[in-house]
Amino acid sequence: MENKSVVVQMPSSPNNEGRSLIQNNKKWTSIFNRNSEWRGKIWIYGSAIFVILSVIAITLFLTVQGLRSFVVDHINVIDFITGTEWYPDRAENPSYGALPFIFGSLMVTILAAMLAAPFAIGSALFMTELAPKWGQKVLQPVIEILVGIPSVVYGFIGLSVIVPFMRDHVGGSGFSLLSGALVVGVMILPTITSISADAVRAVSNDLRSASYALGATKWQTIYRVVLPAAKSTLITAIVLGMARAFGEALAVQMVIGNARNLPNAISDPSATLTTIITLSMGHSTAGSVLNDVLWSLGLILLIISYGFILLIRFISRRGQVS
Repeated sequence: MENKSVVVQMPSSPNNEGRSLIQNNKKWTSIFNRNSEWRGKIWIYGSAIFVILSVIAITLFLTVQGLRSFVVDHINVIDFITGTEWYPDRAENPSYGALPFIFGSLMVTILAAMLAAPFAIGSALFMTELAPKWGQKVLQPVIEILVGIPSVVYGFIGLSVIVPFMRDHVGGSGFSLLSGALVVGVMILPTITSISADAVRAVSNDLRSASYALGATKWQTIYRVVLPAAKSTLITAIVLGMARAFGEALAVQMVIGNARNLPNAISDPSATLTTIITLSMGHSTAGSVLNDVLWSLGLILLIISYGFILLIRFISRRGQVS
């Protein structure tokens, strides 16, 4: 006869079930422990997910709202971007031309960067190359003070000092693109200076030593060695300052003049995307054509801001490759 082995499955003991329950309870209670690893992971990953979802939500919301003027109100996209007339309150045939505001935003940003970049890079070189000990102690508090000044204070100073100066020495009303660029240039000065100083400090001292060994002076070393080595990061600092300037609203609004037409010179009044949004949003109702058009201006502002970010990423990667 064949012997058949019979496998008998024994029921799990109460001790094993109790141990598994205890282990599960320990995992859950460890989450609420102050020094728990799980608690730290949840906090870190949750923060990262929250930031990513916030950016996606803002982008999607602004995209949906900004496209309403083209999808719902049937405004031509090309006419909206290239149009030079902005008369939304006209009873018959209102016009919504955003070109003057796009041009004003770009001109204020470019002029502000051109005015601020030489002073910012010069200050960074002074702190790091010429007087690294006491220069850092003197200029760093000044930079921190400039960062902490509110935008309305910059605008009020520009309204009280720069606008009368422009009126007396340049001509016109004093409210102009140049006035807005001067105010914004001072505002972005700390951003460019801080990043430029970090860029110069990151240059290897071996490059400086090699330059001095070849008989170069300090100025020749700065001009021919330090600045070329930090060029990509310096450009990144300038572009970051431009991104900061592009989104400024209150200070620019107080000194630029808020004109609806295209300026013929930098001494003429103008307007930017941010100023026209802040001026007109309070006079519009939700769902109206004007409100939808203002959201479209905000969408253009977001797209150009993303363009600045992509440019920064491109410059950074190019600097790493070189």
